[in-house]
Amino acid sequence: MLYEVDKDCILVQNRSEFNIEHILECGQVFCYGKEDDKYLVFPQDKYAEVIEYKDGYKLLTKDTDYFIDFFDLNTSYSKIKEELAKQEIMKKPIEFGYGIRILKQDLFETLISFIISANNNIKRIKLILNNLRKNLSKDGKSFPTYEELLSCNEEFFEKMGAGYRAGYLYKVLRQVTREDLSAFASLPTKELRQKLISLSGVGPKVADCVMLFGYNRFDVFPVDTWIQKMYNMFFSPLDNREKISQNLIEQFGSLSGYAQQYLFYYQRSYLGKLD
Repeated sequence: MLYEVDKDCILVQNRSEFNIEHILECGQVFCYGKEDDKYLVFPQDKYAEVIEYKDGYKLLTKDTDYFIDFFDLNTSYSKIKEELAKQEIMKKPIEFGYGIRILKQDLFETLISFIISANNNIKRIKLILNNLRKNLSKDGKSFPTYEELLSCNEEFFEKMGAGYRAGYLYKVLRQVTREDLSAFASLPTKELRQKLISLSGVGPKVADCVMLFGYNRFDVFPVDTWIQKMYNMFFSPLDNREKISQNLIEQFGSLSGYAQQYLFYYQRSYLGKLD
């Protein structure tokens, strides 16, 4: 992955491995917005403006080291895509979403975000998370700290728009801390999944998303409506999402997480519009 740092700017020079629309619109993250011709990215208490230019992208930020890690710029995706493309089902999704990169997100923000994401749409998820930022963080922009969220009651979360998820948020903050989430990283994937599922508001799909997007476990395959639809279109019809996930992990192995993102983005953003 070609990039260079020039003061408060990261110049990404490899379009074949970085497309900001693909990265942010593929369902893995909610801390972003779009303003005219640029994307605004604001995980945690960080901020970057991503602007496309002739040779690639400019990431304007004072936190260059953070965003080099956040966008995983030191990982080459060419070999990943080459390996996945050996399977016929992956060729069109990779061609369509060629610039996807799986982000390295904060564990706590990822857990809270995906609990809110359950049975929800991206527009509303972003609205709820932005409400939490505006009403809890000291600057009205940063993602709330664990302590700030812990101080809230269930009624507050309902007012923020969380709906029935308000109870889940209230309970999970009393079940697990930032330190606990970090300690879970030492667990094997199977044990980590069970640990996450034991938390309030975390079902199999949310657990898999937290593992993939927070813990960067690539041997998981989150299954939602779009992935189930893809599976039933290209494989044998199956209603059991746990079984679908298991079957796809058997097929893609340690690259399952990458395959999931290409397939999800292709199914939702391209095939979904053809329906």
